[in-house]
Amino acid sequence: MLEKLRPHWRPTMLLAYPVVLSQVGHILVGFVDSVLVGKLGTVPLAAVSLGVNSVNVIMILGIGLSMGSVPLVAAADGRRDSVDLARLLVSSVWLSALAGLALAGLGQLVPTLLHFLGQPPEVQALAAPWVRVISWSFLPLMLFQGFREFAEGLGLTRQAMWLSIGANVVNAALCYALIFGNWGAPALGMMGAAWATLISRWLMALLMGAYVLLAPRLAGVRAAIQNWLPDGPTLLRLFDLGAPIGVQMAFEVGAFALAAIMIGWLGAVPLAAHQVAINLASMTYMAASGIAAAATIRVGRLSGAGSRAEARLAGAAAYVLGFAFMGSMGLLFIVFRHHAPLLYSHDPAVVAQAGTLLLIAALFQVSDGLQVVGLGALRGLGDVKVPSVVALLAYWAVALPLGYWLGFGLRLGAPGVWTGLLVGLSIVAVVLIVRFRRETAPEYVAPVPAPELV
Repeated sequence: MLEKLRPHWRPTMLLAYPVVLSQVGHILVGFVDSVLVGKLGTVPLAAVSLGVNSVNVIMILGIGLSMGSVPLVAAADGRRDSVDLARLLVSSVWLSALAGLALAGLGQLVPTLLHFLGQPPEVQALAAPWVRVISWSFLPLMLFQGFREFAEGLGLTRQAMWLSIGANVVNAALCYALIFGNWGAPALGMMGAAWATLISRWLMALLMGAYVLLAPRLAGVRAAIQNWLPDGPTLLRLFDLGAPIGVQMAFEVGAFALAAIMIGWLGAVPLAAHQVAINLASMTYMAASGIAAAATIRVGRLSGAGSRAEARLAGAAAYVLGFAFMGSMGLLFIVFRHHAPLLYSHDPAVVAQAGTLLLIAALFQVSDGLQVVGLGALRGLGDVKVPSVVALLAYWAVALPLGYWLGFGLRLGAPGVWTGLLVGLSIVAVVLIVRFRRETAPEYVAPVPAPELV
């Protein structure tokens, strides 16, 4: 099998590494925010955790919706259908823009609901204004996603990588200036991180849009555009594929968000420790999701070209890469579990609890990597609805109830909640592996019976 996968290693890795860096760039925004805000104290760090987990479900729903364009663009590219590519470009950007406006509006409602979550009052008070500002960044984020996912469907993954790296440099500089009042800027405290994120996301959206609309290598696609208004049937195709992806991702992120809320019931210290551990785990997850994006592109392109057997091998190659990477990250988590939290906080209680959570995170690295690669490979086949149901059942019917029982029934606290998440991720990983193997298996051909002798 490894010999059969050899032709797929290089193209998968060439597609994956820019997406990995781009995806890590997204999470590095939260990393920088958490590290710098952590210097302000445990309560501001806990407030950022509450704010992030309160709006992440909304944000991820939109990102998942935009990802529906990748398999469609990859399949159209495999067919060399420039007219369909033109319709997909226009409709993808329109869908993302409309979704961004809707998500920004929803985000403004979140602060009014924070008091229902049972969090410490001082944490709620700091989180509410942070959420209001960060929600406005959903519009530029979705515009960036609309242009980015179209480009990545064509295999153009490096542009978003460089933009993400540049935006992270800008975000880090703005955070340093606005949080602490450096370089003559006002000292806004943790609110400075929210304003820095808003500014950097607008920069990303404008530059990604400029690339897609001006790059000479996409001139053929732009020349095939007949109307800059969205095409109804194409819009429906994008929504039909993207909505289940968004729902599936929202189920997963929502489970982690609810887990954070449950941990917040234990106090500010466990919530801050959760923010440290989940931020580190999120960076490895986003790297694995880059491999998953490469799987979507490769499987979608090969499937669109009519080569189902090669699509199966491309998916298998992505699985092996995901397993190797996340297994390595799990080992690093074990080795550095007592040192990495010091990047965020020097509170001994926070560091100790974060180290325990990182040990559990090390265990679910492989499950997390396999499930996200499985989702990416199945998206390349256009299979998005069944994985959404699997995510709903595994996270909300198994992981969260189990985590609550372990955390509060058996009084294991935050480690008990995380153990429930570990079980849920493992279930999803196994089910998706089985489904991908079945969906790409060679069709069974019944033997032709021998003619009866007369």
